[in-house]
Parts: sequence; structure tokens; C-alpha cells
Amino acid sequence: MAKTIAKKRAPKTGLVPLEVIERRIVLIRGHKVMLSTHLAELYEVEPRVLVQAVKRNIDRFPDDFMFQLTAAEFENLKSQTVISSWGGLRRASPYAFSEQGVAMLSSVLKSPRAVQVNIAIMRAFVRLRQLLATHRDLAEKLAKMEKQYDKQFKIVFEFIRQLMEPPPKLKKSQMGFAPGLRKN
Repeated sequence: MAKTIAKKRAPKTGLVPLEVIERRIVLIRGHKVMLSTHLAELYEVEPRVLVQAVKRNIDRFPDDFMFQLTAAEFENLKSQTVISSWGGLRRASPYAFSEQGVAMLSSVLKSPRAVQVNIAIMRAFVRLRQLLATHRDLAEKLAKMEKQYDKQFKIVFEFIRQLMEPPPKLKKSQMGFAPGLRKN
């Protein structure tokens, strides 16, 4: 007797890896925000459903919690992404939610998944703040050490500063296969 083993689907815990969330946090108008399209994807709802819920409770979302991107901001953001995940034509630009706006979403979207996703998003924002604070602390410590030690360590300090810089963005012409570089 051969038994067939049915494939079990992993239960939906509502938890999203922090790395996935961190990649969705963008800087717009000097604020770290998440877009309504990305939030809807994480909450597993249609973007229009998320926006409708927000509009029904608009008094919970002041300008520092949520704002709509201008057409220029939206075009600029789309041009920065390598692979477009915007779902085709849109009549309206997405909304941007600050950390406080995302926290408020859990009271508007009253599903267990929304609560769990919000917890994960809050953890991602906290982690991002901690990383930025650590980087700032490291830069301050390096500046103090640089003042303390003489010129012979100048090269070492310059090298450490270079390591702290984010990697340079490559131009499209610098990425991919370059013909003629292959040795025979």
C-alpha cells in the first residue's frame, strides 16, 4: 500500500521578514515612508481597499502620518527601480505613510494579518533607526580618534571613512557583460 503525502501549505503567520520590509522603506520629502502599494501587498489587500479604509478614517491620518505623492515624485521613484512592480497604469499616485501612519493603519485595517504585519513593520523602522544611530556613533568615534592621533594614521582613517561610505551606484553601461574583455 503506497501512501501519498499531500503537500502542506505553510500556515500564514502574518510575519514578513524584516529584510523585505526594509527594502520597502524609502526616503521621500525627507521622511522614511512606505508606499500604499507596498503596504497593500504586505497586508494582502488590494491597494484600493487600503486607500478606501484610510479615506473613511481620514481624521486619523494628518499630513505627518500620510501624504500622496506628486506625479513628479512618483515618476522619479519609478525611474529609480530596476524592475517595475507598479502593476501597470494608475489613475492616482500612491500614498506615502510615515512610521506613525503605518501604526495607525492597524486600527483601520482590523484583520489579524494587519496587526502582525504592523508589528513587523514597526520592528523594521526601529532596526533602521538603530543602524543609523550606530553609523552616526561610529563616525563620531572616528572623528575623536582622528583628532587624538597624529598624521601617521591619516591614511588609516581615510580608508575607514571610505569603508563607511555606501557603495557607488553603477551606471547602466557599467553593469552586465562587456564584450572584448574575455582572454583567449
